[in-house]
Amino acid sequence: AAPRADAASALQFDAVAAKNRPVSKVITLLKDMLKQLEKEAEEDEEIYDKMACWCETNDKEKTKAIADAQARIEDLTSKIEGYTAMSARLGTEIKNLEKEVAKNQ
Repeated sequence: AAPRADAASALQFDAVAAKNRPVSKVITLLKDMLKQLEKEAEEDEEIYDKMACWCETNDKEKTKAIADAQARIEDLTSKIEGYTAMSARLGTEIKNLEKEVAKNQ
């Protein structure tokens, strides 16, 4: 019966000593690092989700704004061409009217 008691006490001694071994300290550090990394991963995922949502929303808004602006550019370009033609026509009319006025005086 005595060897069993010695074996049991040796196992208890080893369990207590195991907590103070360098390997156990490293394992504890690694577990702590794992917890910290998991926490940071959750935070990063939240930030990523917010950024992805922001990017998606802004992409849609900017794409629509660009399309609207391009349509407005086309509209304004056609108006400029029309006004340029009108300006040339009116300029010619003014010259012709000035000639008529000069003849009538």
